[in-house]
Amino acid sequence: MNFLEGEVLYFDKPLYWTSFKLVKIVRTRISRKLKIKKIKVGHAGTLDPLASGVMIICTGKATKLIESFQYQTKEYVATLQLGATTPSFDRETEIDGVYPTEHITREGVETVLGQFVGSIQQVPPVYSACKIDGRRAYDFARKGEDVELKAKELVIDEIELLEYQSDIIKIRVVCSKGTYIRALARDIGQALGSGAHLIGLVRTRVGDVRLEDCLQVDQIDELVEKAVVTEVDNKEEIK
Repeated sequence: MNFLEGEVLYFDKPLYWTSFKLVKIVRTRISRKLKIKKIKVGHAGTLDPLASGVMIICTGKATKLIESFQYQTKEYVATLQLGATTPSFDRETEIDGVYPTEHITREGVETVLGQFVGSIQQVPPVYSACKIDGRRAYDFARKGEDVELKAKELVIDEIELLEYQSDIIKIRVVCSKGTYIRALARDIGQALGSGAHLIGLVRTRVGDVRLEDCLQVDQIDELVEKAVVTEVDNKEEIK
């Protein structure tokens, strides 16, 4: 394993961690072990702090592959709370609206989910990294400033209802780059004649990389320790 020449690593990003935090830790551990000041490390697709799951991290020359990974199909398992909305469409902000759910049935949910399969238009959340005049949308939203984001076209390949428990549903979503599952939760709630927000999210697949293929954070040191031997051996061979 040669981090400088380039490696592609698969991690299960922990809940509440930012994507940047995981990248920073990987970069720091590699730099310290190899005793180098700088090494390129980047991720191939942001995950919100309130989400966990597959995150692809590239090092060295492999960072050139990041864009190709970003365009690969993603799969998520999402848990939605029906009957309540939040400004961020997830648990980051407090509930700002309560709606009836008595009319919602399992059959009704399955019918509505089917309406989202295919090419759809989606307005991103205002609490997102989308840029408006060079600023992130969430900068406006967190200051209480009104922002208007344009709808973007994306593709939902599959939606499957995994669990139905009155006002809580769990779904599996296979989708294209640029899909905000939080926004999908909002739209599903509206389509059900109610409201909804995201209370749980796991990215289970990116392309062919599945969650079971991923390393846990506590395996980073073990990974780097093994790589150190490889790096040293490579230097010895050069001599």
